[in-house]
Amino acid sequence: MSTDTPARLLSLLSLLQTPREWPGSELAERLGVTTRTIRRDIDRLRELGYPVQASMGAVGGYRLAAGKAMPPLLLEDEEAVAIAVGLRSAAVSAVSGIEEAAVRALAKLEQVLPSRLRRRVATLGAATVPLLGAGPVVDAELLVVLAGAVAAGERLRFDYQAGDGARSRRLVEPHRLVATGRRWYLVAFDNDREDWRIFRVDRVAEPRPTGVRVEPRRPPAADAAAYVSRSLRLHAEARQAVAVLELPAAEAVRRFGGTPVRVEELDEHRCRVHTSGDTLEWLAVRLLALGCEFRVEEPAELVAHLRELGGRIGRAAGG
Repeated sequence: MSTDTPARLLSLLSLLQTPREWPGSELAERLGVTTRTIRRDIDRLRELGYPVQASMGAVGGYRLAAGKAMPPLLLEDEEAVAIAVGLRSAAVSAVSGIEEAAVRALAKLEQVLPSRLRRRVATLGAATVPLLGAGPVVDAELLVVLAGAVAAGERLRFDYQAGDGARSRRLVEPHRLVATGRRWYLVAFDNDREDWRIFRVDRVAEPRPTGVRVEPRRPPAADAAAYVSRSLRLHAEARQAVAVLELPAAEAVRRFGGTPVRVEELDEHRCRVHTSGDTLEWLAVRLLALGCEFRVEEPAELVAHLRELGGRIGRAAGG
């Protein structure tokens, strides 16, 4: 039986910091004491400010819950090093508002690190140089709201601005947040479009949890990061085009069929379309297949390709 009360309390606290509920009998067995001793130790931890919750029932259980203040944490050596390295990275992160907090937290952590761990953190810091580049900055509070919805399995509403400037209101079931370089992405099931989507977090505005919790859907891929990476690579390869068509907007939508396109009505006879394709050749063929007069506004490479294509067609027709 353990008679060293301080050591036993530290061991008990270490177990409770694991995110699960511990039956009193299991804690007693782990620590080699009686369940009555466990109850007394739980009371001591509560007196020290640790918010230990107890569940009712024949077996009963204990878990560490969130309280009004942040109590001290017990960290293994590798956990302390990992947090210190993460805080160094956060100090130059793309998340607004956490740089100063990360520096303060790192200073507090390094002050209490044992010398052997402090040297490891310093060595990693000296050997690591962050590659900083231009990119959007994400609000920390926005990430907190999104992460909370992911963790709770809760539907979320937000306003979203697409890459072409189009704005929409979305209702989604968040699955994972993915950080890549200077950008953050949210993988979520879009309820209105009934399909999985990837949202750039810096384009998300006014996220509003709905309070509706749903069963997790089967994700589009086992690895969310790989899914985002693959989708971004495919998107980067697509060529964007803008053209004015001599067609009513409704007719343009009908002729494009299921092809992704955004249509702006200019007047009752003309519209502007924003579309994309894997190659300039495909974009040219798609526009020609619409069977109407059109003028390409961008990109310049598509204009040049159509000019060259027109020459070849004229020569083929004996012109």
